[in-house]
Amino acid sequence: MIHCETLYLTYSKYYCYSVAMKAPKNSLETSPKFSNHLKSLRMQKGFSQGELAARAGITRQAVSSIESNLYLPTTAVALHLASVLACRVEDLFSIGTTEDIVEGKLIGHLPQHDVKASPIRVKVSTVGSRTVVRPVTGLGEMLSFTVPTDGYVVEAHGQTSGATVRVKLSRDRQAIEQAISVAGCDPAIFLAGEHMRRRKDQTSVVGWTMGSMAALRALQQGEVHVAGLHLFDPTTGESNLPFLRRALKVSNYEVVTFATWEEGLLVRAGNPKSIRAVSDIADPNVTLVNREEGAGARLLLDQRLRAAGIVSDQVKGYHTIVASHFDIARAIASRQADVGIGIRSAAQLFELDFVPLQAARYDLVVPKAYLKSHPTLAHLFETLVSRPFRNEIEALGGYDTSETGKLHALRVG
Repeated sequence: MIHCETLYLTYSKYYCYSVAMKAPKNSLETSPKFSNHLKSLRMQKGFSQGELAARAGITRQAVSSIESNLYLPTTAVALHLASVLACRVEDLFSIGTTEDIVEGKLIGHLPQHDVKASPIRVKVSTVGSRTVVRPVTGLGEMLSFTVPTDGYVVEAHGQTSGATVRVKLSRDRQAIEQAISVAGCDPAIFLAGEHMRRRKDQTSVVGWTMGSMAALRALQQGEVHVAGLHLFDPTTGESNLPFLRRALKVSNYEVVTFATWEEGLLVRAGNPKSIRAVSDIADPNVTLVNREEGAGARLLLDQRLRAAGIVSDQVKGYHTIVASHFDIARAIASRQADVGIGIRSAAQLFELDFVPLQAARYDLVVPKAYLKSHPTLAHLFETLVSRPFRNEIEALGGYDTSETGKLHALRVG
């Protein structure tokens, strides 16, 4: 048998690939302990499959087959790939029961205890060329018990955001690379993930709850793949685009509508305080629960208060801050507050009354580069426009999907 190493040195790269393709015994299906990290290291270096292939002297198809675990590379090919990626061969490929460890940037905070004595569950995502690590507890008290971990922290060089942490993976790397990380405040993004899973195995969507401007900052800092926002500009009558033009400065992003939802005042069932408009919030017998600065709900409240000539000091509870639409609804349902700004679906879930104020467009913002490089991100937007998904979020209440999937031109400069 002619070895690929010989062909690589004496003939064209085509022959190297063709011989590798004729070696079924090298298939990863017959080597279950084989660990392949080529794709993640390639993406960290910012190479496309074609660029890596050209530098390593093989075909793009060969790179694709190796990354897809269809074939094992020969010694010569492995050495050339390691040289191009400036790593060791064993960083790319390994056989045995060695632990799968990744190193990444921490987002959020780790608890102050020995990670070896008490394991810390984390979610891991590949965002562009970066590995991002977040504690599962950042998903909230309910989701942290229902969303499975990607791994456990084994070493941490600090406890706060920006620290380097090492994680022992408990999930296949390929599945992690296919996962989509979304920042925003619409909990229905998890439903999109479930519908994606029905259409494509191993794909998951993880939503990190935060206000619109915080989500946009997370996207700009390379912490998530997608940001969701609902920011209405009363001057232009546009949703989101005026804010995006000011914040992004460049147009290499796509803006796609997730849905249009109803925003308004959430009050207890029966509306015992007779709250009919934002001006009623200034009543000293009414207690507000508010969202953080930069959240779309906070922006709407402040706009309506200014229009009514009311300053924040006149509003009881203005500085009482919670993190989500559900937290607003929960505070009112538990009688900690009388009113808050939120979405109709949250009011319906907690059996509250709802006083509508406006319809707002909830858009998803994604870098165009991610749509090209991420293996499953395009499938998310295919899922959004599917009839089963649209039917389901409409059934939640307060969602209009007539413009779901619509692309909006982001003209900057």
